[in-house]
Amino acid sequence: MDKQQEFVLRTIEERGVKFVRLWFTDVSGTLKNVALAPAEVEGAFAEGLGVDGSSVEGLTRVYEADVLLHPDPTTFQVLPWRGSVDPTARMFCDITTPDGQPASADPRHVLRRVLAKAADMGFTFYTHPEIEFYLFQTNNVDDLVPVDNAGYFDNVPGGTAHDFRRNAVRHLEDLGISVEFSHHEAGPGQNEIDLRYADALTTADNIQTFRTVIKEVAIEQGVYATFMPKPLQQHPGSGMHTHMSLFEGDSNAFFDPSAPYNLSKTARQFMAGILTHAHEITAVTNQFVNSYKRLWGGAEAPSYVTWGHNNTSALLRVPMYKPGKEQSVRIEYRGIDSAANPYLAYALLLAAGLKGIEEGYELPPEAEGDIASMSSLERRAAGYRPLPESLNRALGAMEESELVAETLGEKVFNYVLRNKRREWAAYRSQVTQWELESNLRQL
Repeated sequence: MDKQQEFVLRTIEERGVKFVRLWFTDVSGTLKNVALAPAEVEGAFAEGLGVDGSSVEGLTRVYEADVLLHPDPTTFQVLPWRGSVDPTARMFCDITTPDGQPASADPRHVLRRVLAKAADMGFTFYTHPEIEFYLFQTNNVDDLVPVDNAGYFDNVPGGTAHDFRRNAVRHLEDLGISVEFSHHEAGPGQNEIDLRYADALTTADNIQTFRTVIKEVAIEQGVYATFMPKPLQQHPGSGMHTHMSLFEGDSNAFFDPSAPYNLSKTARQFMAGILTHAHEITAVTNQFVNSYKRLWGGAEAPSYVTWGHNNTSALLRVPMYKPGKEQSVRIEYRGIDSAANPYLAYALLLAAGLKGIEEGYELPPEAEGDIASMSSLERRAAGYRPLPESLNRALGAMEESELVAETLGEKVFNYVLRNKRREWAAYRSQVTQWELESNLRQL
């Protein structure tokens, strides 16, 4: 038993932990868990905990059902919202088959595999997400009422969102998740909380924890929180803009003091890789029918495959560089939404960027001005390609992608395609209220 495992067992005893929740994620990005008695944790460290993987979305097929959950002791935290009566802790798990091989459909393993490739190339991948979400008074879909009518950066003394963010940030900090800042976003009841930089696997774990924290605080306060990409037609959708950089040891591989915007050749090739493969990865970074209402709904959501310096209408933005802060040189991918599976989304963004470095991709010219306000003729003349306009088109691009198939692996790749084609077919068959209002009395 290693020292971290010993620390976990000692902490469980000293703090009187009654339940240990083993967390893992299905292919759709939904957090799963099984509660373990404290006396069983040592055995789980030694041998893993057997569960029926066929009952979890995309994890295994019926005839290969059994899998083992192996708790990662470095992710142990006592949950701050369970109180002192029955203290509860959690650990994220890696999933293996009974013969000890990593489960190919474990999203955490998919990301680990790409991170290992980056490590072989000498890189560590760091990410920093800006996570947006809405707060409604209830989850009544027929009468969605935001908790406030505030706007971007508004201060609402005594407001629900202000108290909500304060409590959420406190819980996150108690769980060891560092928060950079939080504020009210542009939509009524819309908020944003930004997590500090961490390696991509830690960030993905933190995002899954973040979503749970937000839901728990909402329950505490009697409101409803949602990460749905576009819950309100007239207001902005919820994105998860992610800042990214590669490090070689302690040095930022994206920094070059003599280059424009201080972007190194490595950074420019990484950006070119993401732009080249943007169509192919969009079905994962934007995995729901509703995601495309956000991408094509305006309000600074990127719709075209472009990059720009401090340009919030571009898919890839290069934030302002601060002199003397070469460690902060980075890029920001603005396409991903708050409902994405972070393990799979980050795996594909990294794989696309590494492909650009391996193949020496050339970065296209920078986009200038507000891309959304340009005419279609101007965009075509500039060579700006649109992102997929629907989940169906995104799946078509994904299906033809060798990069996505190789990165996700056969099981995950095929499951995503099957699952999302079912979603598209169900959506396409719906008769919407808009159609009834527009057509029923006229036709």
